[in-house]
Amino acid sequence: MSKPSSSSLLLLLLSATLVATICRADPDPVQDFCVAAAPGGHYNSSYSTTYPGFPCKPSSLVVSDDFFFAAHASGASTDNSNGAAVTPGNVEAFPGLNTLGLSINRVDLAPGGVNPLHTHPRSAELVHVEAGEMLVGFVSTEGRFYSKVVRAGESFVIPRGMMHFQYNVGAGAARAMTVFNSQLPGVVLAAQSLFGAEPEIPDAVLAKSFQVDADTIKLLKSKFRKG
Repeated sequence: MSKPSSSSLLLLLLSATLVATICRADPDPVQDFCVAAAPGGHYNSSYSTTYPGFPCKPSSLVVSDDFFFAAHASGASTDNSNGAAVTPGNVEAFPGLNTLGLSINRVDLAPGGVNPLHTHPRSAELVHVEAGEMLVGFVSTEGRFYSKVVRAGESFVIPRGMMHFQYNVGAGAARAMTVFNSQLPGVVLAAQSLFGAEPEIPDAVLAKSFQVDADTIKLLKSKFRKG
């Protein structure tokens, strides 16, 4: 058997490196920390820049409170059509997360409430239930549905990019903390993206995709149209 050439070994090494890079979430930081100076996007040219993330607040101005976040001490109102509230803890809400490659949300569900079908294109998700019980599930690229009723103290992991939901199947309110391996995992709401997109996705495209008539599509769009 002939030995692989140096060029073949180099190609193999480069391929392995590429795969590892693609599978990883946010790149590793190259400094102790980089508290986001302006997570809302209002940049100041005097602030240093980093990749990936927002400009760094000068270290001389960083204080302990930059690494502290209290918004999850209480949840938002679940008095809405979904009976759900998500309190985000990503870099836009918690600047100390900048470049650290993680974030955390609080999910509150009223009885029968649902955090509707959605995906996170830049992160996997670990759902840890703190109170009540939730049916948590996702659909794989092969169309297989994986789900579990998760109770207080239990966890369920959702792979990156999979369509998923959390649904309160208990008699009382339910609460979970959801952890991500990205400072800004992003969210794509399935129904809102399809039926509430601006400009609108053509009725004919949606009708053929879902094998229904145009009137059904118009009805669905009326539920998600802004204003």
